[in-house]
Amino acid sequence: MRIYNLLALFVLSVITWSCGNGKDLSKSFSINTDKPAQTLINGESLAINLKSKGTIEVDSVVYYLDNTRLGSKKDLSSLTTPISIKKLGAKELKAEVFAEGKSAFITMPITFVSKEAPALYTYEIVNTYPHDVESYTQGLEFYKDTLYESVGEYGHSGLLKTDLKTGAILERIDLDKSVFAEGLTIIDSKIIQLTWKSNQGFIYDLSTFKKEGSFQYNKSKEGWGLCNDGKMIYKSDGTEKIWMLDPKNLNELDYIQVVDSKKIRSKFNELEWVNGKIYANSYQFDSISIINPETGAIEGVVDLRSLKNEVKSIKDNGNEVLNGIAYNAATDKLYVTGKHWDTIFEIKIIKK
Repeated sequence: MRIYNLLALFVLSVITWSCGNGKDLSKSFSINTDKPAQTLINGESLAINLKSKGTIEVDSVVYYLDNTRLGSKKDLSSLTTPISIKKLGAKELKAEVFAEGKSAFITMPITFVSKEAPALYTYEIVNTYPHDVESYTQGLEFYKDTLYESVGEYGHSGLLKTDLKTGAILERIDLDKSVFAEGLTIIDSKIIQLTWKSNQGFIYDLSTFKKEGSFQYNKSKEGWGLCNDGKMIYKSDGTEKIWMLDPKNLNELDYIQVVDSKKIRSKFNELEWVNGKIYANSYQFDSISIINPETGAIEGVVDLRSLKNEVKSIKDNGNEVLNGIAYNAATDKLYVTGKHWDTIFEIKIIKK
């Protein structure tokens, strides 16, 4: 029995030694950068090195940005490399360290922001049009000369076809009381409409105004805003991400993260495609962000805080914020409204 116990103790000690020799490499190092990790600028050089928390002899270190290899070092000296990426936002800096016959990954979150601060704009009211004060506007879009609108709230959600000049609702589809309608967009003779937390969207035939089907979200958190550039659909979900959807099957293909020159931004609601940019309402902020769809950078901000003072009547339920952007490409005119506002404004954007 004594021999058995001694043998068991020996085997246990061998297993313990072979499983890392008592050292966890991933906890023995940290990553350092020569610039603040949360405000990195794309295109600039970055010096990266590992800092040891003990006296471990390193064989080599390989550095990665997400899954792209940046370079390697044979010691703990700095690797200096230019960083060039297409899409801004949150990334992962990763170091694979080799030492004492083992290897481990050490990670560090970093964020790339825009090099330039957004240009600031104000506005001029060109014209005003009537808007149904009962409409809790979630999505607004022109097709030819007709205005289409998605309106929200549980029990009041619907899809509307509206005459801009008179405010008359030409057609309406009411949604089930269990769903809260959100943004819409029109592409390939189809109307695409989101719901908020139901994890599904609806597809309508543009000419008949009849619902043809539905689709499920994938990785996106919720349904907020929609727009399209004729080839791709862009979808916001309340986070910093704007997703790119395949118009044929509504699958989420990729995303950008929205950033300005200081940090990542979120809560982008109604979206509109205007001359190669995404115009986005910032939920509960009376402004429009002008977003580069390739990089995610906010290139401009339109201050519309005083516009609400021009509204004659608002159905007050505590959340009558600016929401609704419609661009008529044929006339190059931009229109905005708000939730339960009685007015649609044609505005001209003016740089400050």
